[in-house]
Amino acid sequence: MLDIAEELNRWVEQGRDFAVATVVAVTGSAPRQPGAALAVDEAGTAVGSVSGGCVEGAVYDLCVQALQDGETVLERFGYSDDDAFAVGLTCGGIIDILVTPVRAGTPGRQVYEAALAAAARGGAAAVARIAEGPQELKGSAVLVLGEDGGDGGDGGDRFLGGFGGHPELDRMVAEEARALLDAGKTGVLEVGADGRLCGEPLKVLVESSVPPPRMIVFGAIDFASALVRIGKFLGYHVTLCDARPVFATKQRFPEADEIAVDWPHRYLERTETDGRTVLCVLTHDAKFDVPLLRLALRLPVAYVGAMGSRKTHEDRNRRLRDVGVTELELARLRSPIGLDLGARSPEETALSIAAEIVANRRGGSGAALTGAHIPIHPDTPATAARRIGSVA
Repeated sequence: MLDIAEELNRWVEQGRDFAVATVVAVTGSAPRQPGAALAVDEAGTAVGSVSGGCVEGAVYDLCVQALQDGETVLERFGYSDDDAFAVGLTCGGIIDILVTPVRAGTPGRQVYEAALAAAARGGAAAVARIAEGPQELKGSAVLVLGEDGGDGGDGGDRFLGGFGGHPELDRMVAEEARALLDAGKTGVLEVGADGRLCGEPLKVLVESSVPPPRMIVFGAIDFASALVRIGKFLGYHVTLCDARPVFATKQRFPEADEIAVDWPHRYLERTETDGRTVLCVLTHDAKFDVPLLRLALRLPVAYVGAMGSRKTHEDRNRRLRDVGVTELELARLRSPIGLDLGARSPEETALSIAAEIVANRRGGSGAALTGAHIPIHPDTPATAARRIGSVA
């Protein structure tokens, strides 16, 4: 739902009723992951997708029905061998989809409105709702906001809504939602109706919306221009950094969200990074690379890659060892940067770098799928025993 927050927030501002169908769990191969959503308003307008087309028609009908009767439902879709034209996923997977009406006066409407507003502004927010459990709890929801209150300010309510007279359940779900929000993940919690991780289970879908992850590209060269473009395509907030003002310009890098004219290591020292940040070092100049990588390899970021030939790589590693970089820290460095695609042009090279970043993020091997006999969509490990279906 929060993936299509901008459009849904417009519907809220216009006073429209709508129903939203959200992927709760995925088994096997499926085109979309938990959190993917399709919404339908009272006029029949649809936004979003839950399956890339396989079951969209049937899910659309469920949304229309939910708008009419106000009932929250959980529906399972999978491949049917008996009827090739049956509603199902031809890719062979199984998906569970939660359909929730968001109508005036319905339980949770205030929570959904606040969550969509926060996500549409780019703030951090997590909304939790019952996927499986007593009918009287379905449709109710809990909202947890980020440290800025979801609006870039000093805060506000960090917690909104509840599950109808179950304070222990509210508290526990809010704590778990906060943990998923801090990790930037969407997932399902299995908890007892009394708020403990035991007893008769409830399944609670927690959707997180966080600001885009950062990609920082060091070196204002033609390869960087292509990488900035593909970084934006992948959903990163992209910064281009170079110490040379004549090259680091908005005219040369119009797609960049930010242009930083500074020595790379100085910029990295003062900017914010986190566990989702990717650092791409394209300068291949020792006077820039060594102080930058010495710092970068000690930061808890997702990816550090550096461009250069194998000769440059060996010389750079020697220089890094000379300034105290350990072998364990060097093992984090992706160099030469990118996957082996036989790339030549800046665009092809940017694609090879992006492919390595995606493989690193998703746990892919980088091998060709043809004849590999490996899962196309490997199951994502749960972050804890009580969480299932967690995705980044």
